[in-house]
Amino acid sequence: MVPLGWAGGVVGLILATAISLYANALIARLHEFGGTRHIRYRDLAGFIYGRKAYSLTWALQYVNLFMINAGYIILAGSALKAGYILFRDEDGMKLPYFIAIAGFVCAMFAICIPHLSALGIWLGFSTVFSLVYIVIAFVLSIKDGIKSPARDYSIPGTSISKIFTTIGASANLVFAYNTGMLPEIQATIRQPVVKNMMKALYFQFTVGVLPLYLVTFAGYWAYGSSTATYLLSDVNGPVWAKAMANISAFLQSVIALHIFASPMYEYWDTKHGIKGSALAVKNLSFRVLVRGGYLTLNTFVSALLPFLGDFMSLTGAISTFPLTFILANHMYLVANENKLTPIQKLWHWINICFFGIMSVAATIAALRLIAVDSKTYHVFADL
Repeated sequence: MVPLGWAGGVVGLILATAISLYANALIARLHEFGGTRHIRYRDLAGFIYGRKAYSLTWALQYVNLFMINAGYIILAGSALKAGYILFRDEDGMKLPYFIAIAGFVCAMFAICIPHLSALGIWLGFSTVFSLVYIVIAFVLSIKDGIKSPARDYSIPGTSISKIFTTIGASANLVFAYNTGMLPEIQATIRQPVVKNMMKALYFQFTVGVLPLYLVTFAGYWAYGSSTATYLLSDVNGPVWAKAMANISAFLQSVIALHIFASPMYEYWDTKHGIKGSALAVKNLSFRVLVRGGYLTLNTFVSALLPFLGDFMSLTGAISTFPLTFILANHMYLVANENKLTPIQKLWHWINICFFGIMSVAATIAALRLIAVDSKTYHVFADL
């Protein structure tokens, strides 16, 4: 909201919701293309285009998931730091330390949960943690907004910087709604598969986005253009409430990271023939080495450049735009070439070209934002 203002932010969120629903619906309709269920996005791309497209799609997914995981580690570290300063006035503990702690906890969780289906009750906890954060952040933001004087809602920066931040914000918006792994998430859905996937998507992009809207609009209304990237850094209120919200945000980030890292875990387990008991010495040591090593690298990158908003922009630019919008439109075009009218084909080509241009522009904008922030803060910054 900060780089877009009220008008641009509201319109942008609604448009991002609509185009994300449309793009994901295209992918859902291809779930059983050719009479085969495609439970991985890369499998679908490989079935339509061939082996090279399979590898390219997997590479884009890998980048997308790596960046998402980096974002969750930064978010978990920010929540820990916000909770820490509630009880300690001194600033001996910097953000990179908290990011390191968050990365260690994420690694321990990944080692203890061998596969996605083993999450079980943790998914219920995840929902509870999300609701706790949303309710507390919303209520405290509204309380602050009522008591605060008039806020400044102008878009900060020079004319040139506003252009770059607006383009970067567009990548943030699509990143917030998309994962690039819809087939993987819906792999166990019951028949009729496509119909049930569409029901889930309609729910996600209507009822499911309301909490996001509430927190986003309430936070921006309360604090204006000075709103922090991590909203709980701004709010005032009872220490117990803020502590509970920060703990919930931290735990939710740990669980969510595991969900988005699971496709990579599954790939490594399958490639190296990891089967049988999760507690077998071979399997346990493999998880410690591979998952621990992956999250160590992810944590290092997160601590090195802890700019959460910039990571979201770059991820949206280099992977979310290509995976969710460009590839989805082109796959649907190729798969239904003989069924689409000329107008429908033109529509999909317009989408492909438009989002291709947006991807390039957003990548340039995101890299510029990271370069500017790196000069302002330095690596391993304490934000």
